[in-house]
Amino acid sequence: MQVLQVQLEVRPDPAEVGRARRWARSRLAGSGIEADEPLAETLILLVSELVTNAVVHTGCPAVLRIVLSGRPEAAPATVRLEVADRSECPPRPRHAEGDETNGRGLELVDGLADRWGWQPEGAGKQIWCEIDRGDAKVCGAVVGFEGMAYEAV
Repeated sequence: MQVLQVQLEVRPDPAEVGRARRWARSRLAGSGIEADEPLAETLILLVSELVTNAVVHTGCPAVLRIVLSGRPEAAPATVRLEVADRSECPPRPRHAEGDETNGRGLELVDGLADRWGWQPEGAGKQIWCEIDRGDAKVCGAVVGFEGMAYEAV
């Protein structure tokens, strides 16, 4: 099994959420998950929620990581998204009522991801979620990420 990890540093600015989505979309396409696939849209929504939470609730810089794991001759079997920030405060799932405009982020993550959680990381924490993809081929082609182990932006 091979693992590819890419990461993006995110400033504590709400405009960074859009940049994180664009960056994630390009990295997913480079791994064989095309933008028009339902999986890509789900992952981009999860990126948006996790990065928004980090930017809005901590006011600290954060790091978005995408971790793709699977066999080198196939598209990634599992996609893991991680957002690490410098805040020690654990995430607090909330439930939004009616017309409230906040409080749905972690409910969305819980509903869309196969797994999610958080853990301490350094002086802060990491919130993560995973989606299992299986051994599906992308558009009938076998794709992989052989030779690339890490990229930082």
